[in-house]
Amino acid sequence: MGRLTDTGIKALKPRASTYQTADGEGLVIEVKTSGRKTWMYRYRLDGRAEKLVIGIYPEVSLKEARERHFEARRAVARGESPARAKQEAKSATPKSQTVTEFSEQFFREIVQRDRKNTTMPRRYLDKQILPALGAKPMGEVTTEDVRAIIWAKKDQGFDAAAADLRGLLKRLFDYGLTCGHVASNPVLALPMRHVFKAKARERALSVHEIGVFLRATKESNIRRQFKVALHLTLLTMSRKSELLLARWKDVHLDEAEWHIPAEASKTGKPHIVYLSRQAIALFKELHMLAGGSALVLPGRSSLNKPFAHNAINSALKTSLQGQDIPAFTIHDLRRTASTLLHEQGWASDVVEKALNHTIGGVRGVYNRAEYSEQRKAMLQQWADTVDAAVLRLSQPKVLLVKAA
Repeated sequence: MGRLTDTGIKALKPRASTYQTADGEGLVIEVKTSGRKTWMYRYRLDGRAEKLVIGIYPEVSLKEARERHFEARRAVARGESPARAKQEAKSATPKSQTVTEFSEQFFREIVQRDRKNTTMPRRYLDKQILPALGAKPMGEVTTEDVRAIIWAKKDQGFDAAAADLRGLLKRLFDYGLTCGHVASNPVLALPMRHVFKAKARERALSVHEIGVFLRATKESNIRRQFKVALHLTLLTMSRKSELLLARWKDVHLDEAEWHIPAEASKTGKPHIVYLSRQAIALFKELHMLAGGSALVLPGRSSLNKPFAHNAINSALKTSLQGQDIPAFTIHDLRRTASTLLHEQGWASDVVEKALNHTIGGVRGVYNRAEYSEQRKAMLQQWADTVDAAVLRLSQPKVLLVKAA
């Protein structure tokens, strides 16, 4: 009798890193950070360690995993390798692999190789693609199958997310073609232009709208962390992803600096954000809210994982409900800062450096200046401008009455 029970398996929760729990005789269940649970049999054959992947729980139940484990142990006792036999069978019939099975290979060999941050592709796979297609063999997925997934997102009003889903599905089946699992890509019948057509954004808030935005955020019922994060994003001119991935070891409040390491920077180069007095106060509040986490913005369910990107997007949308200003995105806050600082007379190179933009052309090749002192002064002035916008909105209007 093994050690595991169905109740115990269901209670296994994801941790900061992948871990395994043993049932006995080499049978283990591996729990990934995404929550995916995989049965494995670890054994030695001719002095060499091998591993047989039995299947995903609960698609493969505890009882079935033990039955397959028993048969695999018998094969090892005969001097046969069950892992090698499975690989040879898979090579002989490549089109029998399910979307769930192939997606793990795709994620490991393509997505993780090409992207620093794999949070959103993993989320799309686990939440949208695998629940709908996971049990199907790769070669049996039709255009109607992928259309249903993509259009479900469009019908919710998330056209950009639908485009991201379409892109991930296309790459999945492109790799399926490469590996011989499909004869054609079912996504190609759905052109991107019919899913989503990106438009160049020009939205920048006025000083008055900044005041309305911050007042609305403060008075809304969104999480306090989101209120502070949205305000801090505006003051620091940082990208949403940079703040979501920020760690306290990189925030130096005594020096009034936030260091963004290369792995968290869109440019792939380290960047320093100089902190205004107001930004320092907001970071201090986030430190109290972080509950001892190494992350500046730990997620609600785990101190070791950040919030999902769409969580803060939803918070912004919620806070702006009922406000009499045109809609905008978190990224538009960077454009707002850039626009107003240029109008205040700050040099373009100083603004671009603060935004962590790469300066293009010949000027970018020869200009290696960091403009540290100018950026410090500019970001403090910017924070004062934002404060003034909120203060101006809170002051009562005075009616002037002409004398008779």
